[in-house]
Formats: sequence, C-alpha cells, structure tokens
Amino acid sequence: MALPITCIEDLRVLAKKRIPQMFYDYVDSGSWTESTYHLNESDFHAIKLRQRVAIDIEKRNLLTTMVGQKVAMPVALAPTGLAGMMHADGEILAARAAKKFGIPYTMSTMSICSLEDIAEHVAAPFWFQLYMMRDRDFIERLIMRAIAANCSALVLTLDLPISGQRHKDIKNGLSAPPRLTVPNMLNMMTKPKWCLGMASTKRRQFGNIVGHVQDISDMSSLSSWIQEQFDPSLSWADVLWVRKRWPGKLILKGILDSDDARLAAEIGADALIVSNHGGRQLDGAQSTISALPDIVDAVGDRIEVWIDSGIRSGQDVLKAIALGAKGTLIGRAFLYGLGSLGEAGVTRSLEIIAHELDATMALCGQIDINHVDRSILLTSTKPKHHLPMD
Repeated sequence: MALPITCIEDLRVLAKKRIPQMFYDYVDSGSWTESTYHLNESDFHAIKLRQRVAIDIEKRNLLTTMVGQKVAMPVALAPTGLAGMMHADGEILAARAAKKFGIPYTMSTMSICSLEDIAEHVAAPFWFQLYMMRDRDFIERLIMRAIAANCSALVLTLDLPISGQRHKDIKNGLSAPPRLTVPNMLNMMTKPKWCLGMASTKRRQFGNIVGHVQDISDMSSLSSWIQEQFDPSLSWADVLWVRKRWPGKLILKGILDSDDARLAAEIGADALIVSNHGGRQLDGAQSTISALPDIVDAVGDRIEVWIDSGIRSGQDVLKAIALGAKGTLIGRAFLYGLGSLGEAGVTRSLEIIAHELDATMALCGQIDINHVDRSILLTSTKPKHHLPMD
C-alpha cells in the first residue's frame, strides 16, 4: 500500500523515483557550491513563530489579491523552464491545476509547451515570464503573442543576463529532448511511466522558440542560439522598452537589493519579486527571506512586494507574509508534484501548502491572511530586520 503524501518532501522523494536524473537534477540543484540554494531553505527554518491560545479562530480566510487578481491564497506558480520535461505536457497540466485551485500560473519563456498551447487548453488568463534576449524583434513578437494568448500579467526576469554555472546540468548533458546516450537511455529505462507519457505527446522542444525564430527548427541549433541570445547588456532602459509595449500588469523578477527595488517602483512596475532564481544564479548571494524586510521597508506601498526561492511549506508562506510580502511564488514545490503525479501532484502540492498555511495561521492566533504581520514572529529571532542574518 502506498504511503499517504503528507508534505512537499514526500512529493520530492516520489518525483526523484519517476523523473529521469537529468531533469530531476535540473530542478533540485543550484549554481556552483549551491550555498545560496540551501540557504534559501535554512533561513526560512530559522524563523520562529509565536503560538497563541484561547483565541476564536473558527472563521479563517486565506483569500487575497495579487496585482488586483483574486487568489485562493497568496501563492502563484512560478515560471519554471522545462516543466514539460518533468511530465508530458507539464505546463498545460500545471496551468489546469492552478486554475482549478484559484491561483495564478506563470508560464516560462523556456517552457516546452507554447503560449498557444496553454491558451488553447486552459480557459483562463495566465501570466507569462519573459527573458530579454538580443533579438529584440523576437522579443517584440513574443510580447504580442502573450497579448494574443490573453495573458493578464508579464513577469520580466532581470537576474539572468548571463547564466550561473550548474555543475549537474553540465555533467548530465542536459537537453530537451534528452540526448540518447547510453547512460541516459539506461536511466530512462527505469522511468517507464515518464517514457510512455513522452511518447504520447508531440511537445518535446521549447515551444515558445522553435518555429518562431528564423533558422531555429531543431534543438541542435537552439542550444547555441540560447547561449548567444541571453543579453548581458540588459538595463533599466530595456525595462522601459518592455513597459511601453506591454499594456497589462508588469512584474519584475530577480530583485535582491533595496536600491534595485526602489528603481522597480520608480519605473512603474506593478509588483516586484524578491528572488535569487532559486539559488541558481549568484552563488553566495543572500537568501530571499533575509533580503525581504529591507526591500519592504525601502518601497513601502509604492509597489507590491512578492517573494520566491526556498518556499517548501505553508509555514514558509506565512513567514513571508508576516515579513511584508503581499504574495509568494512556488517553483520546486509544484514541480515535485508534477513530476511525481502529473496534474494531481500539482493539486496535491497546493492542498498541502494551503492546509499548512491555514493551520499555522490559526495556531498563531490569526484568522485573516490579510492581517498577518511581524507580530506573529518571535522577537528573539529578529535582531536587525526580524531575521537571523548569519
């Protein structure tokens, strides 16, 4: 008899058994020494909560808004590349689960399914994440495609002008679809459900790029194009360039410094995401939860502040909200669910986080997520900005 899935860690363990190693390692890794990747989680664990008793907590509310959109809880699915390699048609399945649960889904530029795939299969507006590339004509057309697909927000990622080195990806020879080397084939033979799913779908390449860029028709030319296209000249002028072309909500992802947060507010963005790319870019950077209080203090109410990286539980969500975030995004947490059980696994990850968030909020004596603040945190864990910094 299969054991019940009680937490995100259960989904991670199951996903590791069911996903080919190169794709599991792509999800479950950081850059260089992975110090920031691990710090993202450990700094959340270090924050302690105040337990309160004899308070009426019968009627509780997790409903709130993110950039004006009603959400079932202050959580959105983060943009994650290669989600369609965790499970066949993965982006479609994740978007469906998010819609049913009542939270936003964010599609990555580097998705396997295309913008048009999601628009066709999910009858709800979704968000689209954009990387700036040297080919501005392609980026302009990609923005127009996002508008045509009825995307309600654009998430512009700023922290990947060059790519941080991830040793596991190099050692595994990461590619989509995977190269049929002897080690890869032997590993995939141990993942029969994954192989059957991939055999049943036509979506095995980067759907937002292949067929939409001149001279890019297969993966052999795509890999070199990506290396050439990520733009190290990215500047705030480029953010303004996007702002002028995008009519909807604009969210800036990859903010880790208060000065950058102020610039994001001044440029007219609707929200910013405190993010270190899940520890996959600058190894040695601070955790997002330790950066959050300074950024909240720096921008006040001029822009919504959200956070990603390191969130593995509803308790982590509550701690982020207590420190001033208006919303959170989860990446690995839902990818573990997607890789282990498909759409049902994504739904299960959301159920777990919602239950943990609701129960922890109640045990802290709170009944409305919109009223949670720093008072639920123990002061002994907040030396400067209500967080341990060591």
